[in-house]
Amino acid sequence: MDWSGCDLVEVVEDKVSGVPLVKGTRIPADFVVESFDLTGSVAEVLEEFPRLNEDIIQRLVLFAAR
Repeated sequence: MDWSGCDLVEVVEDKVSGVPLVKGTRIPADFVVESFDLTGSVAEVLEEFPRLNEDIIQRLVLFAAR
């Protein structure tokens, strides 16, 4: 997934081998979207990634759907 252009995602070469992460975390953006795709539930994604919030999850999923 190309996350360039998504203001919620950053790539830091020294963090998690340069994988695109949700800004300010070590949570790979792809993991969030994959978790939503598997469960179809923002609430379940929040259980897995409690540092995030509903808005971030929804915006990541919408960005990935484009």
